[in-house]
Amino acid sequence: MPRGNVNDLLAFLAVARERSFTRAAAKLGVSQSALSHTVRGLEERLGLRLLTRTTRSVSPTEAGERLLQTVGPRFEEIETELASLSELRDKPAGTIRITAGEHAADTVLWPALAKFLPDYPDIKVEIIVDYGLTDIVAERYDAGVRLGEQVAKDMIAVRIGPDMRMAVVGAPAYFARRKPPKTPQDLTVHDCINLRLPTYGGLYAWEFDKNGREIKVRVEGQFVFNTSALRLSATLAGFGLAYLPEDQVRAHIAEGRLVRVLADWCPPFSGCHLYYPSRRQQSPAFTVLVEALRYRG
Repeated sequence: MPRGNVNDLLAFLAVARERSFTRAAAKLGVSQSALSHTVRGLEERLGLRLLTRTTRSVSPTEAGERLLQTVGPRFEEIETELASLSELRDKPAGTIRITAGEHAADTVLWPALAKFLPDYPDIKVEIIVDYGLTDIVAERYDAGVRLGEQVAKDMIAVRIGPDMRMAVVGAPAYFARRKPPKTPQDLTVHDCINLRLPTYGGLYAWEFDKNGREIKVRVEGQFVFNTSALRLSATLAGFGLAYLPEDQVRAHIAEGRLVRVLADWCPPFSGCHLYYPSRRQQSPAFTVLVEALRYRG
């Protein structure tokens, strides 16, 4: 096969996976017009339309979907084999893409990588912060990070952090004008800082558990955020109560900037796990990274 045909197929695969010429062009490092011209040329040579284009979206046709499902995995196998050649180097090399939530990226991934990467200068790590339950296979990530209970059964899961607890907290200024809640149900009459989850598009219901009794409470307030940092800032400023990871607010509680309530309703639960497909052959770079992240507490 002429080399140009290979490049054209790679261009098509990028667009078909991203469902966007704009995103595919950015990933490939080419202009959108050049990418569109390349895919159009491939379609003309095959005598088939591979993509359906509208002003808002791009999707594979029946022929395009067949090409994506048959040719795509073969290129992935080639990429995996090329990556495995790094074991012949003195040190592992390659790029590893991980998707994780903001809290896990800050408190688990970053501290471990800051210690690990200086010894492996040929390994590059890309971390994409996302609260959504990303399909790591479809989005071509090497791994993802979720709480233990959220990891799908067909994935390999490696514990990378200790058990976690959540904490309901508010500023002293807030409690100066409002009585502390005694039960989770009391939160319905309090001002609370909400979290919007991208996966479902709705507001997160605060989860509580005491003596085997599980309760979910939907709260109200002036602010809705999709990051922990902004929720913490609003709470410190006295705008309401927040439901945040205990380790994120522990220092603020100890120094009196925040007051914790409903602690007996927030038991420990399984912490962060790195997960990845069981059927995918892993590169030496990925293998050493997993061992560096593995929790040994």
